[in-house]
Amino acid sequence: MLAKPDMSGRLVKWSVELGEYNVKYEAIPTIKSQVLDDFVGDNTLTKCMEEDSSENKKGLWKLSVDGSSYISRSGVGLVLTSPDGWTLEHVLRFGFKATNNETEWEALIAGLTIAKHLEVQKLEASSDSQLVVGLVSGEYEAR
Repeated sequence: MLAKPDMSGRLVKWSVELGEYNVKYEAIPTIKSQVLDDFVGDNTLTKCMEEDSSENKKGLWKLSVDGSSYISRSGVGLVLTSPDGWTLEHVLRFGFKATNNETEWEALIAGLTIAKHLEVQKLEASSDSQLVVGLVSGEYEAR
C-alpha cells in the first residue's frame, strides 16, 4: 500500500489530519483458524446432546470461559447462562502480563466467582483450555 504514490499520499494526509486528536494505531492480531473450528465444534448439537434428559438439566446453569494473552495485554471473556435462558456476558482486561494458561485459569475463577455471588447451585463449565479442563476434571495432576 505504501508503494503506491496515490495511496501513500492519502495515508500521510490522514495521519496529519488525525494527528491533532492523539490517535494511536495498533495492529489487530489475526484470528487463528483453530478458534473458529473450536467455536463451531462447541456450538453444534450432537445426537448425544439432544438425547440428554431435561430432568437432569433442570436448574443447570452453563458457564463458558476463555482467556487471551497478547504480548503486553491479557484478558478473559465469559458467558453465564441460566436454565431459563438469561445470559450474562462479561469481559475483563488485566493490567498485567499473563500467559495463556494463566488467563484461562483467571477466566474460570472469575466465572465461578460470579456464579457464587448469584448463588448458582448446579453449574456446567466449559473451556477450550486442555490444561484447565484436564486439571479440574482430575485427568491431569499438577506437579
